Amino acid sequence: MAEHKKLVLIDGHSILHRAFYGVPDLSNAQGLHTNAVYGFLNIMFKILEEEKPDFLAVAFDVHAPTFRHQMYEAYKGTRKPMPEELIEQLPVMKNVLQAMNIVIVEKAGLEADDILGTLAKKAAADGMEVSLVSGDRDLLQISDEHIKIRIPKTKSGRTEVEDYYPEDVAAVYQVTPVQFIDLKALMGDTSDNIPGVPKVGQKTATELMVKYGSLENIYAHVEEISKKSIRESLIENRRLADLSRVLATIKTDSDVSLDYEAAKAEDFFTPEAYELFKKLEFKNMLGRFGSGKAKKAGDVTRTFSKAKDQKEFLKQLKKVADGQRVGLFVALDGNTPLGAAISTMEETVMYALPIEQNVQLSFFEETVCGGGDADTAQLYRELEALSGRAGIAAFDIKGQYRYLKKDNTDRYFDILIAAYLLNPLKSDYDLETIASEHLKMIIPGRVESFGKKKLTEAAAELPDKFAEYCCYGAYVSAAAADVLEKKLAETGMDKLMREMEMPLSLVLYDMEREGVEVRREELKAYGDALVAGIEELEKAIHSQTGVEFNINSPKQLGEVLFDTMKLPGGKKTKTGYSTAADVLEKLAQEAPVVKDILEYRQLTKLKSTYADGLAAYIGEDQRIHTNFNQTITATGRISSTEPNLQNIPMRMELGRRIRKVFVPKEGCIFMDADYSQIELRVLAHMSGDEQLIEAYHMDQDIHRITAAKVFHTPFEEVTDLQRRNAKAVNFGIVYGISSFGLSQDLSISKKEAAEYIEQYFATYPGVKEFLDRLVSDAKAKGYITTMFGRRRPIPELSSSNFMQRSFGERVAMNSPIQGSAADIIKIAMIAVWKALREQGLKSRLILQVHDELVIETYREEEDQVRQILTEKMINAAELAVMLEVDLHTGENWYEAK
Repeated sequence: MAEHKKLVLIDGHSILHRAFYGVPDLSNAQGLHTNAVYGFLNIMFKILEEEKPDFLAVAFDVHAPTFRHQMYEAYKGTRKPMPEELIEQLPVMKNVLQAMNIVIVEKAGLEADDILGTLAKKAAADGMEVSLVSGDRDLLQISDEHIKIRIPKTKSGRTEVEDYYPEDVAAVYQVTPVQFIDLKALMGDTSDNIPGVPKVGQKTATELMVKYGSLENIYAHVEEISKKSIRESLIENRRLADLSRVLATIKTDSDVSLDYEAAKAEDFFTPEAYELFKKLEFKNMLGRFGSGKAKKAGDVTRTFSKAKDQKEFLKQLKKVADGQRVGLFVALDGNTPLGAAISTMEETVMYALPIEQNVQLSFFEETVCGGGDADTAQLYRELEALSGRAGIAAFDIKGQYRYLKKDNTDRYFDILIAAYLLNPLKSDYDLETIASEHLKMIIPGRVESFGKKKLTEAAAELPDKFAEYCCYGAYVSAAAADVLEKKLAETGMDKLMREMEMPLSLVLYDMEREGVEVRREELKAYGDALVAGIEELEKAIHSQTGVEFNINSPKQLGEVLFDTMKLPGGKKTKTGYSTAADVLEKLAQEAPVVKDILEYRQLTKLKSTYADGLAAYIGEDQRIHTNFNQTITATGRISSTEPNLQNIPMRMELGRRIRKVFVPKEGCIFMDADYSQIELRVLAHMSGDEQLIEAYHMDQDIHRITAAKVFHTPFEEVTDLQRRNAKAVNFGIVYGISSFGLSQDLSISKKEAAEYIEQYFATYPGVKEFLDRLVSDAKAKGYITTMFGRRRPIPELSSSNFMQRSFGERVAMNSPIQGSAADIIKIAMIAVWKALREQGLKSRLILQVHDELVIETYREEEDQVRQILTEKMINAAELAVMLEVDLHTGENWYEAK
């Protein structure tokens, strides 16, 4: 063996265990937990980059008794069983290592420590430098001048590694590596259940080892030990000390060896590994795979051809048969189209638009043919014609409606929406994940192909890769559509996709295109008023505290409140005192300055998020065009981004005033309709509770009725406090609230809150039975469904962690209700949107905020729109109790609400 070769050995179980607890919970599309594997790989890559070894091997324990168990039956007997979420990752970890051509060493009867110790000593004897990576400090006894023990630690989300040569062991533990064995023999080890000598802890054991140097020498001078209890314990427990020494000693002469040829640290990034990384969704690690390697797209690329000119591409479009479904992919950079590709699966072709032509086109053009380059307009006309006679499968079709006919979504299929319906828990969906999960096909992703380049740059600088990227988009759209359609049918969500989500995507496209007008000057005036209020509060806070400090700094604020002012309830964290809202709200009653601080926070948030934030999104047309997302939330609710118009505050008057800057176009008013207590009505329907249904049929205040029933008080005598408490319970039940949560909301004891909930369930027994049934069904199936068949998986219910399981139970109780309410508003949106067009009205649906719809209504159409909005919302679902709508109009959004 040549000199100065380097071997890295990794303690498999130890590093996997450390990674599991050091990395937040992660899971892939199939619900497989992946955080331990991800953390292990991060640590391994860090070590490989630092060490650049010639050889690499990973040792694992085998689940079988070892010679230590035969000597001492209780060895490791106190260890808790491995969590299920970690157990399921062990075979995955080994599969990944095998796919990366990394040698795994394991042997029944031996622990990984013995394997590592033996291989390390043998390699050092062969003249190699060894780095041994483990979280187990037992291995410090192996350290020598050629063997470095590396112990990873996670600090503030970053992995740091402690290195131990013999001098480092001595510096930290005051003993040599060999003496470390005797140190363990004396003080024992609770994690391995090595008994040690009773009454001898680490401090005493270290003092004895420093003075006498070895276990043998300690016993040779045991009578000299002055502390009676220690001396007697050592004498009485000599057998335990000797046993502990044997248990703590790592074998370095085990019957194992390493095939150095197989252990060469090379060829890690194989096609098999690439496919596994894709399935595990380790996207930010895919860049480690070299270009051209591991892109297992089968024979797909053979079907790709890049059209030499637009005429050839148009010819391909015209070849598509009537009724045939094709994949369409239009590459967009923001709102700028850069290229289009179509795929019949037999052939995939694309045409990259000249960039100088793209910039002439506006996203908000009324039609796809309304301007820009003549050739480009012809292309769009042909795409629109294609969509009129053929089926279209696309990824994120909402971004491509601009090029399609909009009279019928039955011909269209969005693979993004379909993938979301099948697994709504993912934070994002991309083409490569859909290809991997549903087609078992590995394709290069956007980041892999272009890095951080914008698509505009990629199209100009890497035309071949850009063309390939577009072709993959079209091909995957075509190929995945049939697969996803079948899976949706198997899960009973094909109707949901066809009748709700696809029509909704066109409604949302139209709402985004319309946008909402915002008066820039009024927004600025609102911001200026906030600044004046902020400055006034700042002076008042500094005056009351007697200190000038940065109110926005939680650290400084905590020190002023709890150190300077000596207010009670200070909870110190690693970064200082907690100044979270719940902490300050409890203090507000005792210290008026805290009320000012809370108001200061509200005003600064309004200023930054809304007064300043919204201004950045006002377009040249003086309208804000938000993005409405239908593939983000697990419950099916629509969300709004860039900017988020659904989080505009409604609880405080100053927050509500921001709605005054949203105005209708000239000749219009806003008509705003909001479902009244939709989730409670859904609960009444789904539970079938006769008492709750009867309460709604009484057509009186539901919270006052509930208070009367729960607190056994005549309806007319219910106090405002009782009504408020009943309201909190009513809505809390929908969200699976606990007695603790309710006690916090109502500022009452946990016991009192538990009694409220108990009385509520006694009043509405059907609700209790329904919620219990939801949880038991979800545990059996692993998911819940809404009234309309939407599924929401709940992997937390099978977690070994109590908090996770409790969260899963709350989700099982509230998701069917929230999800059904979200579905109902979607049905209403589609019906309202269609009716406005079918009746030839100019008024347009422009905003959706949870249970609220806003229509920019032409004054002469007010009566018709009022009838449409009321009728379509009330009749969106047939429930055991009537749906009710609160409808208002106004000259701005504030007045309409």
